[in-house]
Order: sequence, then C-alpha cells, then structure tokens
Amino acid sequence: MTKFTGINHLAMATGDMEKTIRFWRDLLGMRLVAGLGRPGFRHYFFEISENDCIAFFEWDGVEPVEKKDHGYPVRGPFVFDHLSIGVETEKELYDLKDKLEAAGFSVSDAMDHGFIHSIYAFDPNGIPIEFSWPVPGRDIRKTPVLVDKGPSETALEGPDPQPGQWPDVTKPTPQDWRVAFAGAGMDLFEKPNHFGKKEEN
Repeated sequence: MTKFTGINHLAMATGDMEKTIRFWRDLLGMRLVAGLGRPGFRHYFFEISENDCIAFFEWDGVEPVEKKDHGYPVRGPFVFDHLSIGVETEKELYDLKDKLEAAGFSVSDAMDHGFIHSIYAFDPNGIPIEFSWPVPGRDIRKTPVLVDKGPSETALEGPDPQPGQWPDVTKPTPQDWRVAFAGAGMDLFEKPNHFGKKEEN
C-alpha cells in the first residue's frame, strides 16, 4: 500500500490575500513558504507542520463564504465542512484561543471529544477551523475504535484496507512515460525571489 506522509496542501480560495496572510502567517504563526502570482491570480502556501501546508488561490471576485457552524448538517451539493489543525499541548490550545479573541475573532469554548479537546473559529474567508489537542493515552490511530450504533457493513470490515475491492493494476505506467510536465510553480526555482522585494517585470 502507498505510504502517505500527510496533507501536502489543502487548497482554499480567497478574494483578499492580504487579510489571509495576516491571519495565517501573522496571527496563527504559520510560515509563508511559497508564493506564485501574476495579475488576477495568486497561489500562496503556509506551513502547518513539516509535512503539511494550507494553500490559497486569490481570484478576483471571490467573497467570504457564509459561515456554517462546524458539523451542522446540510442538504444538497456539498463538499467541505471544516479543517482541524492539531496542536502539541493543551497550553497551546488555550494560547490560540486567547490570541484569536484578542484579535477580535469569535472562538468557541474548548470541547472535550474524548480523544481530542477542540476550539472552533472562522478565518477571514469564512473557512471553519478547528484546533485540536490530542488527549494523552487516547490515540485513535494506534487503537481505532467504532461506536456507531448503526454502522455500515463496510465499516464493520475493520480499520485496515480490504484487498480485492478494486481491480488490480494491469497496465502500469512504463518507466520512460514517467515524465512530469512543467506546471505552475516552476518559476519558484528558475528565478527565485526570496521575499523582501517585489519581483521586477
């Protein structure tokens, strides 16, 4: 099976990169590690951890979404509910709560979910964010648990991937076809501009 390393990046959208940078970099303390752009388009990456980033596209006309409380049921077409970001200590959880409130953002009280304690807020784009501190000794990754009173048959098969559910690969990509074509981001390394000055046209 593939060994995943985390969320390389979760790509969101904003109509105001200035406010987005101020929130994610300056308030939350996540480093701005890459920025692509041209008139009418930006794509910036903020480091959550050594393996994980959140990224934002800035497009003209994007507006903050209407706030929907985390986990509140909806109907109809829908994709994204909220983003939960882990913190190492309980102190860091409350430090974040204090920092967000001092900056004028509404933050929930801490909620005990058994294996994590969480606070809930929204970024300037209306994106629902949860910050979670793992409760010591309750690691669901080490000891998965299912307490659904009406679990699906598929879930009852267990936590591990079940073989034979999908067709086997019969036509692997030949080695000489494994070519990555130039995409957005190549200019980060062709003519790097390491912050502190605007790029010259």
